[in-house]
Amino acid sequence: MDLAPLRIALYFALSIFSIVVLGLAAARLHYTLNLPLGDPLNFGVSFHDPIVVELLVTSILTMLWSWHVIHVIHKRRETRFVSTFRGGFVVLFILWVMWLVGAAIATHASNPPQTNLRWGDLSSCWGFKACRILTAFLAFVWISWIVATIIFIIEILFVSQNNGALRGPYHGRWDPRRSEYGNEAGTTNMSQPRNTHMGFTW
Repeated sequence: MDLAPLRIALYFALSIFSIVVLGLAAARLHYTLNLPLGDPLNFGVSFHDPIVVELLVTSILTMLWSWHVIHVIHKRRETRFVSTFRGGFVVLFILWVMWLVGAAIATHASNPPQTNLRWGDLSSCWGFKACRILTAFLAFVWISWIVATIIFIIEILFVSQNNGALRGPYHGRWDPRRSEYGNEAGTTNMSQPRNTHMGFTW
């Protein structure tokens, strides 16, 4: 089974969700950094949520990484920059942790200085634009983490089913006749794949 189309679709979806998170985070920061006088939030005193900044950075890194992986899979690129599944797992795990930490903190973060107001309970303020933005922001943060989790699981299953895949090219279609690394990436099963189009078997 060739998982390349599925991986491309998932990484594309992750990049789209990251762009949405980026836009919502920017909108949130613009609002909190430019609070009008008399605004009930923080008594009209401008501030910024550190966790929003963290998720803004996470969304940018995820977006760039997703586009890189899509290019690697589509073009079967074998560059020295995170070229194997092992390297890809390291990057994906870091991003996965950043999404999880950001989502968890945002869900339970207080809006200063009202320590009793939590992001996880926004149902009572949907009449305000800022609240709707925050609700959508939190939802897409969790969606992004879920998609990253699905990608992680699929790639772990792929590697577990293919000997040598952990050290194989991240595009997942290793072919000894086309690989820039020759046999250094594979074991016996990889150096003699059943399907030369894929390189790996599922």
